[in-house]
Amino acid sequence: MISKELVDSLSELVGCPQDHFTLEHIPSTFIVDGAEDAGYPFVEMLWFAREPEVQDKVASCLTQMIRRVTDDNTDIAVVFHKLVEQDYYENGEHF
Repeated sequence: MISKELVDSLSELVGCPQDHFTLEHIPSTFIVDGAEDAGYPFVEMLWFAREPEVQDKVASCLTQMIRRVTDDNTDIAVVFHKLVEQDYYENGEHF
């Protein structure tokens, strides 16, 4: 499993504690031309916006880590969703 190493690396790149990261694996079925397909890793990163350089480094880190457990020809998608601080609550309080 790459999860521990991944969180360690992301924590360093982003500059926040490791316990601010949650990894979630959601099994899904890919369908291409009406038939099930093996699909590819599709990573969604929900975070508060960072500088483009940091985002690039995080995307590269995710891709490199996932590449270690996939075929070299497998596409790896990374999509960033920016959270808005005023819309984010933790235990009923703004983050």
